[in-house]
Amino acid sequence: MAAQPLVGIVMGSDSDWPVMQAAADALREFDVPVEVDVVSAHRQPEKMIEYGRSAAGRGLRVIVAGAGGAAHLPGMLAAVTTLPVIGVPVPLAHLDGLDSLLSIVQMPAGVPVATVSVGGARNAGLLAVRVLASGADDDARRLAEAMAEFQVGLRAQADAKGERLRGFSADGGRPRTGFTA
Repeated sequence: MAAQPLVGIVMGSDSDWPVMQAAADALREFDVPVEVDVVSAHRQPEKMIEYGRSAAGRGLRVIVAGAGGAAHLPGMLAAVTTLPVIGVPVPLAHLDGLDSLLSIVQMPAGVPVATVSVGGARNAGLLAVRVLASGADDDARRLAEAMAEFQVGLRAQADAKGERLRGFSADGGRPRTGFTA
């Protein structure tokens, strides 16, 4: 893929990076170039609006936006761009991210934000890969094939875990999964 970033990962504060890094890591697993920045809806409203308005023109195809607390960033970006926006509710000390989840998921009609689980930045990155894979060009086909291989690996991991647990129930021994019951 080209070095031009296709996905923008933004967050309200650098304190959100430990959560949001999982989105960047997932995208890098699929060789999707990303840009990362702090774009605060409340502290930098002009920057946020400019970021959203200019994103498509700069070559971005998806925006992943993480925010905690009032969590206005994903929705406000969705209001000023035509690109798909994936919201990541970032958990904070109070309410464990429930406030963020509700802020992001309860968008008015006409301002869609795809929302992943609280702290679910990895899934946000994987969803961005799927959005990019939905095209018809060579990069989209490559991503679709890579996603299919990824899913085969997930099934193999789940099968292996099930096999270990079936062994536990069959022989009455201790589980071989690393946990104790």
